[in-house]
Amino acid sequence: MVETPLPKRTLDYRPDIDGLRAIAVLSVMAFHVGVFHISGGFVGVDVFFVISGYLISSIVFAEIAQSRFSIVAFYERRIRRIFPALLALFFVLTIFGAVFLLPSDLIDFSKSLLAATLSVSNFYFWGQAGYFDHRNSSLLLHTWSLAVEEQFYILFPIFLVIVRRLFPRRMRLAVIILFFVSLAGSAVTVAISRDTAFYMPYTRAWELLTGTLLSLGVFPKLQSVWSRNLVALLGFGMILYACLFYSPFMLFPGLSALLPCIGCALVIGAGVEGRSIVYSVLAWRPFVFLGLISYSLYLWHWPVIMVYRMGIFDVSAWFERAYAGRFAPDRFDHVLQVGISLILAILSWRFAEQPFRKGRLRFAGPKLFALAAAVMLCFVAFSGAVIGSDGWKARFSQATLRPASFLDKSELLRDEQAQRLGSCFLEPSFGVMSFDYNHCLVRNPSQKNYLLLGDSHAAAIWPALKSSFSGVNVMQVNVAACPPVIRHDEPGPCKTVMDHIFQNYLPSNRIDGLILEADWLMNLLPALDETLAWARQHQVPVIVVGCVPEYDAPLARLVAYSVQWNKPELPGRHRLGRDAQVEQHLRALVRDKWHLPFISLYDALCDPAGRCVEFANAQQGIPLMDDSHHLNRFGAQFAIQRTIDLGQWNQALAIQPAK
Repeated sequence: MVETPLPKRTLDYRPDIDGLRAIAVLSVMAFHVGVFHISGGFVGVDVFFVISGYLISSIVFAEIAQSRFSIVAFYERRIRRIFPALLALFFVLTIFGAVFLLPSDLIDFSKSLLAATLSVSNFYFWGQAGYFDHRNSSLLLHTWSLAVEEQFYILFPIFLVIVRRLFPRRMRLAVIILFFVSLAGSAVTVAISRDTAFYMPYTRAWELLTGTLLSLGVFPKLQSVWSRNLVALLGFGMILYACLFYSPFMLFPGLSALLPCIGCALVIGAGVEGRSIVYSVLAWRPFVFLGLISYSLYLWHWPVIMVYRMGIFDVSAWFERAYAGRFAPDRFDHVLQVGISLILAILSWRFAEQPFRKGRLRFAGPKLFALAAAVMLCFVAFSGAVIGSDGWKARFSQATLRPASFLDKSELLRDEQAQRLGSCFLEPSFGVMSFDYNHCLVRNPSQKNYLLLGDSHAAAIWPALKSSFSGVNVMQVNVAACPPVIRHDEPGPCKTVMDHIFQNYLPSNRIDGLILEADWLMNLLPALDETLAWARQHQVPVIVVGCVPEYDAPLARLVAYSVQWNKPELPGRHRLGRDAQVEQHLRALVRDKWHLPFISLYDALCDPAGRCVEFANAQQGIPLMDDSHHLNRFGAQFAIQRTIDLGQWNQALAIQPAK
């Protein structure tokens, strides 16, 4: 079989592809900011991969067909395209970090900066918490996709040159084989480790190769308008479906990534021979402009969101308190984050991207490579200096460093060990097979047996419950982001575990009390009401534990800054108001309607005026929480002891405090 010649014509500009870029970056932003319920917005990155593969490969194959392809010139174009905006972002974040970041935060940032500078941040974050993990708040987390792309483009041109030299008539076949090998690798790997499949270049290469296959002309030509409309609408619908109905809890990428990738390929392929309805919509000028700045917008939006959530600025909680009930929760945050991201993206596009690509700063040859290497070396040196000096602790007082130390990952690990993460407390990514029912649900015939059921908020108080009461065996079944209610519609570990407890364990095992605790929200109360009715019907005694005060940033960071800047009121300004409202409705449901014991952590930690305790031990500088809404092991012990001192457990089936 003889392959058709490679396309020689240089790719014409297509405004619809810029519009498609806009859809991709907007979906990613919507997912990260948390607006419009775009639960699958992360597939925008996959759309970017297909677009990139198509555009870059079209240029490369045209140059190969014309016998003028140069690997050096290819890398030169990549540097000119990627580096200016990226290094400008690094520079701004480096200055910000040196001034504001606490030692552990600065060390984490410097490690990620080093990895991102060397285009290996995907491997770095692979070794950290997963991409969808709420604990992963790195300012440069989003650079994983740039690293994957750069690794692909470092190796792919070399692969093409080798194939062109050894098998000149088998270029398409070689790309097709590589595509299916990568797709198979992704499908197998995601079943073993979602994080590995998410970050590895070999599991993502097929997405870029989807665009490559398009550029090789494997897509049939659509001459008629109706066929272009049909295919483009189908493709756009596939992307939209993935954005709206995919979720972080599914197996992804693997075969599930085919939907948005093939959808993107259909939209691009339909526009090769002419316009369509989708083409005209995507070519709308606002979409095209967002597509032009999409790279800078992608770069800036994530750091803006993360800095906003750090607690250095207090506009979020202030707005919520000032306008409580008049606006949807977090709407002000969303508007501000998107607005700031757009402004910074436009500035980056105008003053970083454009001058180096088309303007007076368009360097070439050795000068460009030398400049890029010199700037990269500066960031490597900065990272090394920070890591070697343990985060430049001299910038802060000892009184600041004590609460700041609770931001260290070592503290998180100690909390997780105390909470039995991985056996009796699961993250959604673990899978139900990790749960040790034989260990976590063992009843003791010589003691009262209580089951603590709930999410990560429940896991946070389990060590304190276990140590605070004598003659009590507190069993534990906790799944993060999984409220302890009887009805769960979405398949996954949460539904599996809760179904087992309510349908199998509780009906067949008598216990002295079921303790329910969660990150209670208003929309959970009807489900809790139904659960309490079920418990009454099945004669299961229930104790409900209420809310904790919540903040818009990690409390450990807030109290550290409050000490450093001598602003004792700072943490209080960042406390959110919704927890008090939820507590009020929760108390009414549990105590007034069902006449059940209600343990109010909120009353134990906050006075009637709304002033809340922020330290588990003020003299030792130990904060109640490491993050924004989970009690750490010291905070949990403090809070549970306060509830005991207030006599809240007296009505809870005569549980006695430990001596």
